[in-house]
Amino acid sequence: MSGHREELSDNDFKYVIMDVESVYLGARFTFGELLGQEMVPFKLKAILNQYILKEADQDTTLESQFYYMVPEGFVYDTFSQLKVRVKVVVQAQRRTLLGQKRFVYEEKVLRLKELAEINLAKKKACGMIVREIIISKLGLLTFSV
Repeated sequence: MSGHREELSDNDFKYVIMDVESVYLGARFTFGELLGQEMVPFKLKAILNQYILKEADQDTTLESQFYYMVPEGFVYDTFSQLKVRVKVVVQAQRRTLLGQKRFVYEEKVLRLKELAEINLAKKKACGMIVREIIISKLGLLTFSV
């Protein structure tokens, strides 16, 4: 029974949601799983096939791809053209009313450039977790395939 619960918790971060301006992708998806998702726009699937999967593996999760991303390379340039933002959770230190220190988790939405410029050591130090990839529909619309 516990294996089933772990599977459900992993799937909690595999979703595709769209609104007027963005496509939101759960960060636990692999590129291969995204290609099989009915809700993913066809143009995004074409971009993944023609551009991203030339340098990334189908089994790579979005979470891993963006966590280790650096501000250079073709994959970075492609996602930059799509006006990607990334929702992350980081650990922050707060003081209580009594002056004691406590750690809390904060959710932040970072532009791709901001995320890629944070070095790996700093990401690990603040306990960064990538939760969601936000793709601009305008970026998707203007991307030429």
